[in-house]
Amino acid sequence: MERIYTGKTKDVFKDTNGDIVLYFKDDMTGKDGVFDPGENQVGLTVEGSGRAGLEMTSHFFNILKDKNIPTHYISSDLDKKEMRVNEIENFGDGLEVICRYVAVGSYYRRYGKYIENGTVLKSPVVEFTLKDDERQDPVASKETLDILGLLTNEEYDEIESLTIQICDIIKDELLKKDLELYDIKLEFGRDKETGDILLIDEISGGNMRVYKGDENIHPLDIGKILFN
Repeated sequence: MERIYTGKTKDVFKDTNGDIVLYFKDDMTGKDGVFDPGENQVGLTVEGSGRAGLEMTSHFFNILKDKNIPTHYISSDLDKKEMRVNEIENFGDGLEVICRYVAVGSYYRRYGKYIENGTVLKSPVVEFTLKDDERQDPVASKETLDILGLLTNEEYDEIESLTIQICDIIKDELLKKDLELYDIKLEFGRDKETGDILLIDEISGGNMRVYKGDENIHPLDIGKILFN
C-alpha cells in the first residue's frame, strides 16, 4: 500500500484498489509519558492501544450507522489494526471539534478564573480548533472559520448539530456501564465524491476523558469496561 499521510496515532494508506486504509498505531497523545487527549504530540507508546482504539471506533461507528449518522467508515480488521473508509477532503489542514460536558483540561485552564475544575456545564459546549501544531491548535470561532474560508456558517451549524447528536449517543452508551463522558474530540470532512459532511477519523478512548465516579478511567480501560 502507498502511505499518503503519517499522523500521531494513525497512518493513512491507499491500497492497490484505490481504497483508503487507516492503520492504528500504538502511540498515544500526551506529555512526559502521561496520556492527555488535549495534547497535540505523542507522549507515550502503549502496546495494544492501536487495536483497542480500532475496536472502540468500529463499535461506535456501527452504532452511528444504525442511527443514520453520516461517517466515512466502511469496515475494519482488528488483527491488522486497519480500517477502510471513504475518501474525504479536509477543511483546510484539518479541524478538530471538541464537545465538553464538564469543565476540565484546557477548558478549565482557560477559564479557571470563573469556573471550578470539574463543574458540570449547563449544556454541551462545542469548540472548533485548527489543526496547527506550531500554534498549539488554536480555537476558532464561527466568524473566523468563515473569514478564513474553511467553513461556511451553514457548514458550521451542521457540524455543531452533528457533534451534539453524536456525542450524546456516545455519552448514553457509556452511561450503560456507569461511565461518564467529560469531553471528546471529533473530526469531520467532506466526502470526496458527494461533498457531504461526514464524521471521520476515530472514536476511541484516546480521544475522550471518561470518569467513573471520581476516577479518571485510562483510555485502554474504557473499552475493557464497555465490552465486559
